[in-house]
Amino acid sequence: MSREFHQALSRRKFLQFLAASSALSYADAQALAETLAPKTKLPDPLIWAPFDANNLIKSPKEAINVFDFEPVMRQNVPPAHFGYMASGIDDEVTLRANREGFLKFQLRPRRLVDVSKVDMGVDILGVRYSSPIMLCPVGGHAAYHADAESGVARAAKAGDHLMILSTQTSTGVEDVIKARGGPVWMQLYATNKFEVAAHHIKRAENAGCTALAVTVDRSGGRNQETLFRLTRTDNRQCSDCHDRTNIQTDQGNKPMYQGVDLSGLRNIQSSAMTWDYLKRLRDITKMKVVIKGLLAWEDAKLAADYGYDGVIVSNHGARSEDSGRSTIDALPEIIEAVNGRIPILVDSGFRRGTDICKALCMGATAVGVGRPYIWGLGAFGQAGVERVLELLRAELMGIMQQVGAPTVKHLTPAMVRRA
Repeated sequence: MSREFHQALSRRKFLQFLAASSALSYADAQALAETLAPKTKLPDPLIWAPFDANNLIKSPKEAINVFDFEPVMRQNVPPAHFGYMASGIDDEVTLRANREGFLKFQLRPRRLVDVSKVDMGVDILGVRYSSPIMLCPVGGHAAYHADAESGVARAAKAGDHLMILSTQTSTGVEDVIKARGGPVWMQLYATNKFEVAAHHIKRAENAGCTALAVTVDRSGGRNQETLFRLTRTDNRQCSDCHDRTNIQTDQGNKPMYQGVDLSGLRNIQSSAMTWDYLKRLRDITKMKVVIKGLLAWEDAKLAADYGYDGVIVSNHGARSEDSGRSTIDALPEIIEAVNGRIPILVDSGFRRGTDICKALCMGATAVGVGRPYIWGLGAFGQAGVERVLELLRAELMGIMQQVGAPTVKHLTPAMVRRA
């Protein structure tokens, strides 16, 4: 080891000794502790952008990054709706981990490569898209802007992005596919009642969806503290739209649940889902089936062993559990376990082109974003979503040029390392 390293290590040990010494006042010890603490903590995730209520962007084109849209959305959207979108679970450790996880990985730029032309196109389950950035399923877009899912679909069409539609959509799947001008994937909350899942699958397939993303991480309850606290500040009568006491009336007015018998269910969770249940779902559709919500390599290996078409490494944007496990941390072991047998997609916490690049270097086929495009939707409707995706594409192109990758296939594991 270098002399400089030993000097720095000795200095650090000396400062740690002083911090523990009774010779120092409490205030001095605290100041030393703060000096020694690693400076990796990111801002509270509720509002990521620097907030100045008198200096919010007035149009999508003014945005410098995706974070600029969040405070505008918060200003535009009712508190309870913003709280639902923004919240994690419990202490929101996973919500922070999803962002801080990227700090653990560094990109290794390569030079003297011709990157005057960059092709970001990727094949996802046999379909070519112009970008590896996909739009994750988010429920109830109409709660954020009147453009709703159709506006998001038109934005996805403009940038040629894969869109995954939520079971909790506020717009019918048929209308979304029409707005997208082509197929979308359907995300499935299967519930514990097979007949409900079968209805959703049949409707999605008849509408023209090409793949089913079955969510498997909503198996239990959740304490969404940010949502609950902001709901208390909302002066609207929430029961006018939501009936939490009756799942039939609460869900029955949503497009995917119309005409569905929800008797016997208390919620839309899939707490009884097993590999056998998943096989029953796969057996009734010709759509490709992707498992969404895996974080352990053992589960991903089983998905490949059982012949599923792909997996999405996801913790539901930290909205299902507070394990503290970020998806970028989970991704390498899952890619290693699957060993190229099926495509690996990933979401949760991606906000920058560099974030996306790191996952692609590791071996992900595509990367999903959720909250950023919802910020854009809530701020400016379809135009906001288009700008969010435009910014992410521009950032991704820039870092691909910097690491020396003229195509996504040129992004390799050698270009990223754990710090």
